[in-house]
Amino acid sequence: MWDRIAQERTDLSEAERNHLGRIVAHWSLIADLGLGDLILWLPTWNEAGTVAAALVRPTTAPTSVPEDIVGTFMPKGRERDLDQALAFGRVMGQAYPVWCGERVIAVVARYASATRRVAGHLEEIYLGTAKDLLSMLVDGSFPPTALDETGAESPRVGDGLIRLDAHGSVEYASPNAVSALRRLGMATSVLGLEFASVATRLSHRQGPVDETLPALARGRVAGQADLANAQATVQVQGIPLLAGADQVGALILVRDVTDLRHREQALLSKDATIREIHHRVKNNLQTVAALLRLQARRAASDETRAALGEAELRVASIALVHETMSRQPGDDVAFDEIVDRIIGLVADLAPAYAQGQEPPRLVREGSSGLLVGEVATALAMCVSELLHNAVEHASASQITVRLASQESAVSVEVCDDGTGLPAGFTVQGAGLGLQIVQSLATGELRGTFTMAVSPDGGTCAVIRVPGGEP
Repeated sequence: MWDRIAQERTDLSEAERNHLGRIVAHWSLIADLGLGDLILWLPTWNEAGTVAAALVRPTTAPTSVPEDIVGTFMPKGRERDLDQALAFGRVMGQAYPVWCGERVIAVVARYASATRRVAGHLEEIYLGTAKDLLSMLVDGSFPPTALDETGAESPRVGDGLIRLDAHGSVEYASPNAVSALRRLGMATSVLGLEFASVATRLSHRQGPVDETLPALARGRVAGQADLANAQATVQVQGIPLLAGADQVGALILVRDVTDLRHREQALLSKDATIREIHHRVKNNLQTVAALLRLQARRAASDETRAALGEAELRVASIALVHETMSRQPGDDVAFDEIVDRIIGLVADLAPAYAQGQEPPRLVREGSSGLLVGEVATALAMCVSELLHNAVEHASASQITVRLASQESAVSVEVCDDGTGLPAGFTVQGAGLGLQIVQSLATGELRGTFTMAVSPDGGTCAVIRVPGGEP
């Protein structure tokens, strides 16, 4: 919403809005450390005042801004610190100007609760670190670019906080941070120790080592990495604390993600197992198709050879779906690729079905996107049956498979420029292939199946099923 307000009510450029977007993406860290709300004030295009474009509340303290003030206009003269921070580009009270290039484009105002509280050592560390980050925000070094690459599961202040001094030694570790390090096997206090040495000693799992971890643990670079061993996994996010060109320390946030990583590993293992099953099913189906092909070669009658060829095509079509699912993670498959492979299969068999005529040209148009595996399997059978039927009976020069996907439905059309449907044609009275299509489309897929003479001559078979892209 803040970006819409910026576009409608300010004259900020796209680059300036992008800079503010990075701040808004990461400023909850400052709100949590500062134990107060933050409001982003933007100067209006006519310089009549400022507008509240965004608000973030702390998770570590009660809010002092209970009402949603986003979109509220603040005329000039009502908030002196806000006006002066915007006009002079200097910190005024709890108003922090945001520079972009040569001008001030916004002010971040901090609103802390007026209720007096006894601040312990943890709160003092929080507030001191928030002050450092706000100073970095003013001079443009917060947020560091490396933070843009961190995900939604990044550690929060309440998960665990470690404050390093300018030399990389631990000045303070919150109780949650100590607990996270204990899970890794840290039995003694970390106060006064060089955190990079601690991280190196605790991280001794097999496999590749994250090269960013040592520099991050020294507090020299911003970023995120996992500190892991056989006992536990702790996610570490580091931010150097700067005062101008000088580094005054570093903020290290830690989060115990042992259970999360175990679940991720279990999902990866499950996904690999499912793909292996699809691979084995594909191999078995290809073996069945090969046996049908061998049997067809030994058949004494043309009718038997044709029936076995049709059965081979049906089995091969199902095998294509399982082959695709064995190479892709998840339960969804790219149906376009399957249709292209089916077209190749039918084209290989086309001369045998064309009874001496020139084989038709088979093409695909459009796209169906990703489909759930069960839907893709049934539709693959339908496409192979319709293509086979058109090649064998339509006497066409071209057969086109048209795919389309919308939010509510997937459609598959198989159209030819052949001789059209015979008089009195009905699907119910057609052969086994079309009856299979009718059963799959209306039964398993809960859709519709129609066949009609196309406007340009020939026949057009249309299947529409509910669903669309997953």
